[in-house]
Amino acid sequence: MSGMSAESSTGRGVERRTILRGAAVVAAASVPFQALAERTAAAAPVKFEFDAGYGPLRPVKDQATGLELLHLPRGFEYVSYGWTNDLMDDGVRTPGSHDGMAAFRYGDKVHLVRNHERGAGPAFTAPAYNSEAGGGTTTLVFDPDAGQWLESYGSLGGTIRNCAGGPTPWNTWLTCEETFSTTAGKRHGYIFEVASEGKGDPEPYTAMGRFNHEAIAVDPATGYVYETEDRGDASLYRFVPAVPGDLSKGGRLEALRIGATTYDTRLDGEKAYGAVSWVPVEDVDPAADTVRIQAQANGAAVFSRLEGAWYGNGRVYVITTDGGPARQGQVFELDPAADEFRVLFASPGADVLNAPDNMCVSPSGALVLCEDGGGTEYVHGLTTEGEIFRLAANSVDLRGGTAGKSVPAADHRGSEWAGSVFEPKSGNWLFVNIQTPGITFAITGPWAQGAL
Repeated sequence: MSGMSAESSTGRGVERRTILRGAAVVAAASVPFQALAERTAAAAPVKFEFDAGYGPLRPVKDQATGLELLHLPRGFEYVSYGWTNDLMDDGVRTPGSHDGMAAFRYGDKVHLVRNHERGAGPAFTAPAYNSEAGGGTTTLVFDPDAGQWLESYGSLGGTIRNCAGGPTPWNTWLTCEETFSTTAGKRHGYIFEVASEGKGDPEPYTAMGRFNHEAIAVDPATGYVYETEDRGDASLYRFVPAVPGDLSKGGRLEALRIGATTYDTRLDGEKAYGAVSWVPVEDVDPAADTVRIQAQANGAAVFSRLEGAWYGNGRVYVITTDGGPARQGQVFELDPAADEFRVLFASPGADVLNAPDNMCVSPSGALVLCEDGGGTEYVHGLTTEGEIFRLAANSVDLRGGTAGKSVPAADHRGSEWAGSVFEPKSGNWLFVNIQTPGITFAITGPWAQGAL
């Protein structure tokens, strides 16, 4: 399985650097999206009216509440869990603003660590970095054989706007603060590490940079951590750890450069840049929001609102939510072994792909893209053949009732999708969030009949 399985199904007792070395073989094995690259070179159109073998979307009832919350292809079903204000097993109410997420397999159970993009406090759980900050992470446990949710609890508190992040090859979650702020005398804008079973570490990794973080992806061959930044004039970073697999030991922060001078990618369509290089960032924990300014003064490339990131197929994929000729989003691909970089896909319009945000890599090596645009929001698949299709639609309209949930009885169909990730062993379940009113879904169905 591409994406999560190579990184997260390894046993907990295996030493971290052994995992990194072993994963290098997997990383070098495939040449993804070759057909799409050939189409781009020939200026051939990408197919948009396509269902990847799954068929059209239709209303499907939630097995937990009986509400029609999602539209999915025929044969697919789902069960919701972890709604905002639901009581968790530690006695704490589930915080809202569900965002990025990753899944880890322990025996016959799946553990998911889920972000909450909240601002003001107080902290909802301990340990907490800042008692006056309301963001953080919760952890959920799921039985994939029974199709049942088992438990949930708070795993890290006291952070701000935990938007996305990413899994590591050593079975942890890196949660990222999308902010550059100071609250109750504490600086924010950092990355924190959370165990996939148990609690997180409330000490920030300041060496990884203080800026508007969005997501990360780890190259298991080297342990390098690639970091995205949600700014209109963002940079793309990589953290080179002093000790691969142990980020607490520090390291150096660098930013991607295209060509000899500062290059602006913000309006680029499908394009291969070739080999890229990396420039240093000197002051990684500044008092002013200058990390990207430092990087671009050294020639780093400029991006428009970098969002999701994921490792799979031996590549690092990153997304902009409003880049490209139509300003509707771009998907970039980095070959970390060769340091080659390209725009894999640029949305031609909102009717095709409307502001992609979080993402993951599917078992087949295709990409799953979560929309954060306007109107009805969709989850899309982008196949390795270069075809894009709608996999799911948000139909959370609770004006007719909330099935006893303590959430607003409102129309939430315009709320963003987030946190997509496949169950890491069999790939039979896709987990994903809708941020408002805050719901987590486990989706299953006939995956093998289509492209994912």
